[in-house]
Amino acid sequence: MSAISSLLFRTRGGKHGLHTADMLSYLYLTIGTIVMLGPVLWAVMSSFKTPSAITRFPPEFLPYSDQTIVVEGYDEPLTLYDVTLPDGTVQRLAQIRRVGLERQLIDPNNPDGEVIRARLETTQVVQEFRLAIENYIEPLQQFDFVTYFRNSIVVTFVATVLTLILNSMLAFALSKYNFRGRGMILGIFLITILLPGAVTLAPKYLVITTLGWNNNLLGVIIPTIASPTAVFLLRQYMLTIPDEMVDAARVDGASEWYIYWRIIMPLSTPALATLAIFSVMWRWNDFLWPLIVLTENRNFTLQVALNLFQGQFDVQWGYLLAMTVLSLLPITFIFAFLQKYIASGIATTGLK
Repeated sequence: MSAISSLLFRTRGGKHGLHTADMLSYLYLTIGTIVMLGPVLWAVMSSFKTPSAITRFPPEFLPYSDQTIVVEGYDEPLTLYDVTLPDGTVQRLAQIRRVGLERQLIDPNNPDGEVIRARLETTQVVQEFRLAIENYIEPLQQFDFVTYFRNSIVVTFVATVLTLILNSMLAFALSKYNFRGRGMILGIFLITILLPGAVTLAPKYLVITTLGWNNNLLGVIIPTIASPTAVFLLRQYMLTIPDEMVDAARVDGASEWYIYWRIIMPLSTPALATLAIFSVMWRWNDFLWPLIVLTENRNFTLQVALNLFQGQFDVQWGYLLAMTVLSLLPITFIFAFLQKYIASGIATTGLK
């Protein structure tokens, strides 16, 4: 991104300001940023809204909530409305109930006074800016977030490490060894990329059932570590590493394992970083496969556990959005840490 930014700031006229092409580039990047980050920002702001603010139409970006007041004689706080009276004056009243298209309100300063009836179009709810912090606090008290978060961390970390090691070994063999059938093996891998994931769900489930890995994190991890996409990505990058470097290491007496671990793997860091980000996203956001394998709450990953906030007749949107925002933080940190390796991989080849 820094390279792109430097190009955008570079102008041909020097002191004459930005050119039209630069302005169009800024406009393009601004629109792209809004399109990509807009839904994320909306989700973050909605996680601080009350249930009524989330379902309000038309929707609002900032977390405004209905202002309430505690009135003597009523168990629950009453919502305040600015009511336009028949004489044209506006009075702030508290709603005690709603009947059809009519609100029944009272003066909060005189709760024993007469009940005022007003049609919906003559009332305007009083709003205030308020962050609903309880959306984050209450689920952590009622929801075993730590257990589910730990399960997701274990699944993501172990699966990612095994994915990098296993697929890099195969990519090394397909890129640096000449043997009969290499092209056919690579072709089979490429064909499997075209298969939808749903096609393999039943065979994978039969395998883990035979091994006794139902309701076990191993049943979530092991079937996902072999990835044809990962093999193809790593192989294409390893092809840019000169074969002469590998031959020279063999002449010096290096073992195949030494060549793989001490030469190929360090030179493939940009490709491994890219694959690591993909792997983390795949495992962290995976919902269907863990839902099939895991049946007990204590083994749920975070994405499966978030489904508990959805009942048969009600969805706790505030809690769901808040926990979703928390679940986005690990991926954000990992991408921020690894993105420099991806940038270097775009600018350089395997020869260093």
